[in-house]
Amino acid sequence: MKPIRALIVAAALAAVLPDAAFAQRRPDSLGADWRQQQDQARGGVQSGRLVPLSRVIEMISRRVPGRVLDAGLEGGNYRVRWAAADGRRIDFIVDAQTGQILSGG
Repeated sequence: MKPIRALIVAAALAAVLPDAAFAQRRPDSLGADWRQQQDQARGGVQSGRLVPLSRVIEMISRRVPGRVLDAGLEGGNYRVRWAAADGRRIDFIVDAQTGQILSGG
């Protein structure tokens, strides 16, 4: 019985380990340059050139009830992906310097 149990355990490990190795090699879902974008946004806010993303999200939440799915700096704009309370998904484009909503909602 023990050899059969060992074979079952070995088969189970062989089935799980390749998936674990693949998960470690999988590309970052946020994109390869997300750290650079985050640093750029942080530096812009600290220098006063960019509106804080938290303020943009607060403004959007007053306009459209819901929650943020993700957000980031793209060029000179913030892109905020929003899940509205009514089930819609809205992509907001917001000028990062002024905080003005350019599109969405």
